[in-house]
Amino acid sequence: MRVKLFPLSVLLNALLLLYLLLPRPPVKRVVRSTHGKPPQHGVPWYDKMTTSGDTLGRKMYPDLHQCGGVVSLRHRRYQRGEHWVLENYFPAGHAFPCNDSITYTTHGDYTFMENLEPLTSRWQGPVSMAIYAPGKDFEATIDAIVFLRSCGSQDIKKFVSFHLIFPTSHFPDEIPTQEDLAEREVDCEQRPAMPVNGTTYRLQGGLLYPINVARNAAREAARTYFVLASDVELYPSTGLAPEFFKMLRKPDASPTVNPRVYVLPVFEVKMGEQPPLTKTELKKMLWKKKAIVFHQHVCKMCHTVPKSMKWTRSPVKPGLSVFHIGKRHAPYSKWEPIYVGTNKEPLYDERLSWEGKSDKMTQMYALCTQDYEFHILDNAFLVHKPGIKKRQKNPARGVLVDQQNAVIKEEMVPQYKRLFGNRTKCVL
Repeated sequence: MRVKLFPLSVLLNALLLLYLLLPRPPVKRVVRSTHGKPPQHGVPWYDKMTTSGDTLGRKMYPDLHQCGGVVSLRHRRYQRGEHWVLENYFPAGHAFPCNDSITYTTHGDYTFMENLEPLTSRWQGPVSMAIYAPGKDFEATIDAIVFLRSCGSQDIKKFVSFHLIFPTSHFPDEIPTQEDLAEREVDCEQRPAMPVNGTTYRLQGGLLYPINVARNAAREAARTYFVLASDVELYPSTGLAPEFFKMLRKPDASPTVNPRVYVLPVFEVKMGEQPPLTKTELKKMLWKKKAIVFHQHVCKMCHTVPKSMKWTRSPVKPGLSVFHIGKRHAPYSKWEPIYVGTNKEPLYDERLSWEGKSDKMTQMYALCTQDYEFHILDNAFLVHKPGIKKRQKNPARGVLVDQQNAVIKEEMVPQYKRLFGNRTKCVL
């Protein structure tokens, strides 16, 4: 008996039909955020959002994805040497996942809080502000914060966490509970009076401003992986944080695995001028001589970045990337850059005061001895509150500067060399 064979084409069609009719498991889709937010499947978000090759995020920050949750801004009280810190005495209304933004950490006393409105309108992210409030300045500080949170820009209440600091020797008469503060009524028609020059409790008592205590308290209170430790009178260009996270998905600009920070050039503008929001606006103001490098007339070498002229003349490109990689070596051995980093970077030495100047030099020396790279960003910058600073003679402050310089030279330099080593190109 002969077996009749089916044509090959009929057999293939039958197999194809059977395949199409069989049930198949659903395809998993990874939804990618348009705002730098992590996907939902436990894989580093910058892995999900890159096309090929290694990325800056994977290479340098492999633990970034491990902090994807929101950490509560809880209030706590603790001591830093001779100072009490009331951390998150007024917590921000909105908390961010730690790998979703950068915290702008800053400091001051209550007379500097007028800068928060322009700062937060540009930053649109978490701000951690430590406020020095000794003695009777404590109550004045509370009044100013309550007024701003109730009657000022809603960005302040949403984004800014306030931490109050005072020395044990100048304790406030009363420290209200957070419950009492929440029940305070505010008349928005009655703005708290700002003191005339020299009438704050701190200035009347001749108290030095513990700038590095405030810097460290604000930085350590941040709940995001990345921080930008800066001054409250320095306003950032717009869109920095989301563009920074996009940069993490790109290949690293450096072939090394050296520790690094991301530097923002700093500028100042003439009184009456509107601080620029973008590099395009900044370049126009520089060309018209309405803007200059920060402290150009006070300490130009402190804030001039390497390749600064090329930076100002370079064309504006979309996004954010590294313009140049520098080191804190001569002729930039006195450079005091302001940068995006993490809380893994060394803290600021709390023995130094603002009045004595050179308060960031010890931290810069520590970074230099550890061979840090300073990655200068191309389309991001800071601009000071309007007004060009000029060098002024202040004999009383000059005495404090001489005293602090002596402490740095005789006490701190030997200690820092023993702690961090002695690289010939690093100076303090």
